[in-house]
Amino acid sequence: MQNSIGKTSILKKILSLVLAFGPGIFAIGYTIGTGSVTSMTVAGSTYGMELLWVLVLSCLFSGALIYAYGHYALVTGETGLYAFRKHMKMGKLVAILVLVGISFGQWNSLMGILGISSSIVFEILAIYFPAIIETDMNVVLIIAVIIIVIMYILLLQGKYTFFEKVLVIFVTIMGFSFLFSLFFVHPLPTEVLKGLVPSVPNVKGGKMMVAAFVGTTMASATFLSRPLFVKGKGWTLKKNGDQQKKDAIIAAFLVFLISGAIMAVACGALFHEGKSVVTVLDMVGTLEPVAGKFALTLFFFGTLSAGLSSIFPCLLIAPILLADYQSGELDTNSSQFKVITAFACLFALVGPAFGANAIEVQILSQVFNVFVLPLVVAGILFLINNETVMKGYKPHWMLNTLIVAAFIFACVISYNGVLALFEYF
Repeated sequence: MQNSIGKTSILKKILSLVLAFGPGIFAIGYTIGTGSVTSMTVAGSTYGMELLWVLVLSCLFSGALIYAYGHYALVTGETGLYAFRKHMKMGKLVAILVLVGISFGQWNSLMGILGISSSIVFEILAIYFPAIIETDMNVVLIIAVIIIVIMYILLLQGKYTFFEKVLVIFVTIMGFSFLFSLFFVHPLPTEVLKGLVPSVPNVKGGKMMVAAFVGTTMASATFLSRPLFVKGKGWTLKKNGDQQKKDAIIAAFLVFLISGAIMAVACGALFHEGKSVVTVLDMVGTLEPVAGKFALTLFFFGTLSAGLSSIFPCLLIAPILLADYQSGELDTNSSQFKVITAFACLFALVGPAFGANAIEVQILSQVFNVFVLPLVVAGILFLINNETVMKGYKPHWMLNTLIVAAFIFACVISYNGVLALFEYF
């Protein structure tokens, strides 16, 4: 009896610890979706651990930017785009460019996310119920409609705490699934060390994969949404300043840990076998040769949870940024919120409706995400160093150094993204 009570109390403690995670859960939701899973799986299966250095830099800079945007919100009470418009020369134009660029990128990502998630469900159903393949119906589209309708209904709940708890569940399942997968397959330690040396694969698609990596792990939407989620949490500078910093660090670390695990699993399972990921079935079947249907199902749950954890933030991003631009306050019960998210749901169905290759759509969408990144980084660098706005709260020299380095990195990656698109088209 006492043993069962002890187990229950331990489970309650673990659950309360997970649910206590702050707005950083949205950073993981935006960052690790099927876009990240796709990019990491394709990279791991094609290049091994060669691009690990990109992941390390992206997560390091992401942590600094998540903290900077959150700290700015705690000091000033202002959100990102609203602050751009208010304090920067040509700030209105910059804010509009960022708003349109991020919304376009995230909606394209949403299309790929929904396509991959619905395709995964179809492939798993086909494994256990082969007769489903012979039906004349577009089963993938039907599944996509069901998923997006459920997500829209959940969105209409309209409360920050509800969004956060749903994301915690998805992200926790995703994290444990991918980390547990490492027990089945993993790369050699020497491969991990070599991956920390900067290099770009000198093959077709190498530049695009680097850009996609950064587009998915150093996502502008993550940083700009941070102030609104910090405000939604009700945090203040005096009470939650240190907590905000820890939350940002933990978010960046978990993004690195989970993304690295996905890449390592793909490297261990497919790279040495000379197999690459081209379709969704290739991605779902990453572990099947090693550990059978159990591992396949495990990876399936992780990938599907990644997709579901990203659909929420991707649907939220356009109304969040528009509210940010207008007043810095997000009203999830407004007609504006409901109409924009409904349109995003319809837009997401375009890919599944036309039968587009979900893997290709997802990687391309991640490349588009890097083009507004330099503006987002430069914007916060200007704001946190504006003494009048920051009311005497000067940023630490280390934070400034990291953000300057992030700006240079973002410019290089954006240029690399342009070259990648020219090569692709």
